[in-house]
This record gives sequence, structure tokens and C-alpha cells, in this order.
Amino acid sequence: MIGRLHGTLLEKNAPWVLVDTHGVGYEVQVPLSTLFVLPDPGQPCTLLTHLVVREDAHSLYGFATLDEKQLFKTLIKVSGIGPRTGLAILSSITPQDFLLAVHSQETARLVKIPGIGKKTAERLLLELKGQLGTLNSGLGGVSLPVGGLQASASAVDEIVAALCALGYSDKEALLACKGLPEGCGVTDGLKLALKQLSRG
Repeated sequence: MIGRLHGTLLEKNAPWVLVDTHGVGYEVQVPLSTLFVLPDPGQPCTLLTHLVVREDAHSLYGFATLDEKQLFKTLIKVSGIGPRTGLAILSSITPQDFLLAVHSQETARLVKIPGIGKKTAERLLLELKGQLGTLNSGLGGVSLPVGGLQASASAVDEIVAALCALGYSDKEALLACKGLPEGCGVTDGLKLALKQLSRG
């Protein structure tokens, strides 16, 4: 597995770049978010990479940040989401904003991405919602400041699930979680959310 490339950037031709590493030229597909931060051809560059092996091809994908690489690897595990769609998602939305969309189940946010229809967006949100804590951890513990939300993603996920089990709607549960203090645990967060709901 090729996990990282460091060499001289020879060409930039979206979505492809060509990187020379010790005389070997690697063709790498990258999202626009990575392409925009790469230096001019002739300059040294480093890419975090993921190799996708298929029967008819070995394709190398490159990323400027670990968050992008981790999200790409997660996305292509979702049924119906291939590397091309994974690149389209990363080209259109940051990993942090994608996490926010999953957390708040915002289908409308995802259907704006080229190649993502309503059914695909709903499948993404459904399959990844249960992995929200793991996904957040894999992306460096990104905080989810939805309307001031600062509790960890995994804690909020559990709090929302608990509130829904008590009969509250997803919308009510998410609103109740706004403004939870940073580092708030599930138990304390649930108490605070319930207090917020009791105020109407």
C-alpha cells in the first residue's frame, strides 16, 4: 500500500496530478480542495495517498490532509459510493462541514454536490449516522459547533438518541443540544438537554 508520496510536482491537470519521486512518475487523482493548495509545477510536494485496487486498474488517490484521506476511505465503504463520487464530495465540502451535515441529517446540503441525488444523500446520512462518533474521532476529533454546539460528536449522538427514545423529535433533540459546554459527557449533557426542553 502506498500511503504517502513526497517528490516534485510535475503536472496539474484536474483531477490528475503527476508527482516525480526518485525518477518514478506517479499519476494521482486528487479532489479540488487538495489541488488548490498544491504548489506550482516544479516545486516539492507531499500527498497522503490511498491505493484502490480493482480487477482492471490500480488507482492512486491523493490528499493534502489526513482528514480528507480518512473521510475518503470512509465514503468509499458506503454502498454505491465509488472513488469518483468520493472525490466529488471532497471537492465540494470540507470534512468538517460533511460531519455537520451527517450530524444534523441535512439531505439538502449533500444534494448540492454534483453526482449526489436525494436517494444517495439519504443513504450516506443513514449509513454514516451510526458511525458519527468513530468518524469524528477519525477526523481528528472535529468539534461540531452547530449553533454553538461544543460537546463531542459521540456524546451528542448518544444524547440525541436518548432524547428520541423518550419521544422527542430529532429536531427537538438537536435544538436541546445547542450550547452544551465543551467536553460535556453523556449523562451531564442529557440532564442539561432535558432541562432545556422543560423550559419549552
